[in-house]
Amino acid sequence: MIILEPQTSLELHRTLVLVLDLCGTFAFAVSGATAAVRRKLDIFGVLVVAFTASAFGGISRDLLIGATPPAALQDWRYLAVAVAAGVLTFFWSSLIERLRNPVRLLDAVGLAFFAVAGTQKALAFGLSPLMAALMGMLTGIGGGMARDILLADVPVVLRAELYAVAALAGAGIVVGGHLLDMPLVPTALAGGLACLVLRLLALRRGWRLPVAGGTTRSRHPDD
Repeated sequence: MIILEPQTSLELHRTLVLVLDLCGTFAFAVSGATAAVRRKLDIFGVLVVAFTASAFGGISRDLLIGATPPAALQDWRYLAVAVAAGVLTFFWSSLIERLRNPVRLLDAVGLAFFAVAGTQKALAFGLSPLMAALMGMLTGIGGGMARDILLADVPVVLRAELYAVAALAGAGIVVGGHLLDMPLVPTALAGGLACLVLRLLALRRGWRLPVAGGTTRSRHPDD
């Protein structure tokens, strides 16, 4: 087994969180921009929704754990990725729409990236395993909530198939790997894959938590 020096391990951790954050930023930005294009917003509105969807979860996480100023407001790469994703989606939305349920698919990808990144960063800032897992879940669901609120929808986390549960499952695997001193990258991959697979299976098979009143909710256009 290769034992990393503390400084090397810290740099690996920072790089991993940054890569996961930027990947999640792109996925959520495209998801938000696609939903905005469907609502016939102009290019400024599309970019606003794209950036908000991609940054809200990470900003909330950083403020709560004391990582200020938030990375999304401090590092130009977050804004650049979000804007690039928004512009690409605005002009080539027809290509993205060829995917089956692109908003929900990209949302699931972003959820997985952010759930893992949020948990890893919370652990690095000394949060307890339980609080780190909850912070990972919050990071994952925050962008989708902000997107839906801006577009006057009921947030997907309150109405969709196993959304927050999928994020919490991925975060839980990351926390478990941390407690067992497992390597960072394999743990992150396992947590992200578990979150993504659970979310996609829930979408495909209609797995959901009990609905108030015991009635079946009609499907949303973006589902």
